[in-house]
Amino acid sequence: MLSRFQPQLLSVLRVIAGFVFSLHGWQKVFGAFGGLSPNLPPGTLNMLMAAGWIETIGGALLMVGLFTSPVAFVASGEMAVAYFVGHVSRAGKILPMQNGGDSAVLLSFIFLYLCAAGGGAWSVDKIMGRDKKET
Repeated sequence: MLSRFQPQLLSVLRVIAGFVFSLHGWQKVFGAFGGLSPNLPPGTLNMLMAAGWIETIGGALLMVGLFTSPVAFVASGEMAVAYFVGHVSRAGKILPMQNGGDSAVLLSFIFLYLCAAGGGAWSVDKIMGRDKKET
């Protein structure tokens, strides 16, 4: 029933996922939404700040649909690393419902899909003719 809106819904998915991704970056980089815990293990802050900049800049690029496929690829990888390094290793449990990594898993696979599918009908990539995918 909604398949005729697939290109537009792909864009909506990209915008929402990019926004959620960027919120995590704003938390790490700018201290928004409570910021980072002051009790971080040594060396963790540098890794989290690098992740925060990927999330902040990558989220903004994804929201507008610029360089969607390469940015989504990097974002997918970052979320996979976040899941295994940040959630599985910290909690010692593999299931997302047990280690709090639900959003990392979902975002990783959403970004992997966006890497293959492109930015959709409403993206800067589409306007600039960079997104040649059938949408």
